[in-house]
Amino acid sequence: MKREVCLALALLLASALSGFAQPKNMTNSANHTEVATLGGGCFWCTEAIFQMLPGVKSVTSGYAGGTKENPTYKEVCTGQTGHAEVIQIEFDPKIVSYEKILSTFWEAHDPTTLNRQGADSGTQYRSIILYSNEDQKAAAEKSKAEAQKNFHSPIVTEIAPLKKFYKGEGYHQDYYRNNSDAPYCRAVIRPKVEKFEKKLKEASH
Repeated sequence: MKREVCLALALLLASALSGFAQPKNMTNSANHTEVATLGGGCFWCTEAIFQMLPGVKSVTSGYAGGTKENPTYKEVCTGQTGHAEVIQIEFDPKIVSYEKILSTFWEAHDPTTLNRQGADSGTQYRSIILYSNEDQKAAAEKSKAEAQKNFHSPIVTEIAPLKKFYKGEGYHQDYYRNNSDAPYCRAVIRPKVEKFEKKLKEASH
């Protein structure tokens, strides 16, 4: 009898433990994130915009699309490494879709100027979408075609496979947040941030 009671208690305990374990697995699934890699001119500007977008977990500034391994900012600035200044966006697809990331990308820069954004010129400032899989590639091509309707000039954005992303130097990370009073931030980034902030508020009402 005692043995049967112990067995029953063991079964109850196992059932209870499995009940506790289930929410943990569901939480892990709920925390699943995806990554988008985009270049739209100076990464200080695009980083500041995407950090404001609901559903974005983190934004990392860096380099991609070139040939040199472990490039430095100074090397990328020469235009000789082939890399573009890009940001890598980690986002929660349950809150913000990859398509929304792309539509924000078209709004955050001018995709019709070849190797240039404002006063910044060179191949390192080119407009580029680096896809991680075929689904992202298809979404990028579709989004580009749809975005073209909003521009008079042809979109020159490059769509290419992501081979490797190199994280930029520490002082490039969270640049606008850490240097909001710097002349470049006040003159170039702040107007873009304020414009996007206004749009976000309008969309929430």
